[in-house]
Amino acid sequence: MINNMLKDIEQVYIAYGATDFRQQTHSLCHMIKEKFELDPFSKAAFIFCNRKRNSIRVLCYDKNGFVLAQKTLFDAQNMKFQWPKNSEEMCMITKEQLQWLLSGLTIYPNKYFRDIHITKENIAI
Repeated sequence: MINNMLKDIEQVYIAYGATDFRQQTHSLCHMIKEKFELDPFSKAAFIFCNRKRNSIRVLCYDKNGFVLAQKTLFDAQNMKFQWPKNSEEMCMITKEQLQWLLSGLTIYPNKYFRDIHITKENIAI
């Protein structure tokens, strides 16, 4: 469901820290615009997490209105989203990092293969 919603999205932003889930679309849009100085009408998805880290919300604009989707984990005692804790920041992540997050992984893995850019000058023959 969330993957289909994000197919036309160009950027993904996550709001670090906890967000009060009593806030609905209008309050979240106001937060995006005023606090984070971003455009809620852009081709971007904005991801929020609750205090217990067992539920996330995805907000994005779709042609003529906003879509607000929520994913809540069933086993809240043993399952938590690996959510960054710095509460005053919104950060752009990749769609791949979002998939990791939705799968219960951290968006900043300790070890991974880095991209290597090969040029004529730095290649060893």
